[in-house]
Amino acid sequence: MIEILDNLDMLSRPHLDLTTVEMGGIALGAQATSVPRQRIIEARSSIVARYRGGTDVDSEYYDAEGRRLTLDAVVDHAARSDGFLYCADELTYKVRAGSVVGFAIYGPHLSHFAHLNSYEELLAAFGRPDRVHEDEAYGDLMGYDNYYWGAQKHVRWDAWDHRISLINLGAFEGNTGP
Repeated sequence: MIEILDNLDMLSRPHLDLTTVEMGGIALGAQATSVPRQRIIEARSSIVARYRGGTDVDSEYYDAEGRRLTLDAVVDHAARSDGFLYCADELTYKVRAGSVVGFAIYGPHLSHFAHLNSYEELLAAFGRPDRVHEDEAYGDLMGYDNYYWGAQKHVRWDAWDHRISLINLGAFEGNTGP
């Protein structure tokens, strides 16, 4: 297995065999319960009907009856069914039926690509995507969502900060084509 975090350049490949990579020691297809619990700081799961949280606010989770759920309960449910496991090291694991089906990388890991100062430089480094979505709000260009179907990859370019702000791999919407 190739550790993505030790080989970030591989993320620029237009074709990537996801059966040969892992992120943070976890491979696609691995049981989500194998993600080290001490790394998980937040989770999303179908048992959560209402969530409250944010910067400098402790996360609170509530079920459909309004009962407060613990983070451990939400993590357990997400890891055994469907959801997302968010880690302190700014990595996220997407879970379906108890298996890891996707990776998301953001934050300081992406400083590896800080030398890319324009969207054109991103295209030169990553190649032409199979699909591009221009994200606009109130007439302003916010960014570009680039989808590379041969790598089951989504690369988000932040047009305001002129940087890559997200790369996800695997079973995320848009990553595998129309």
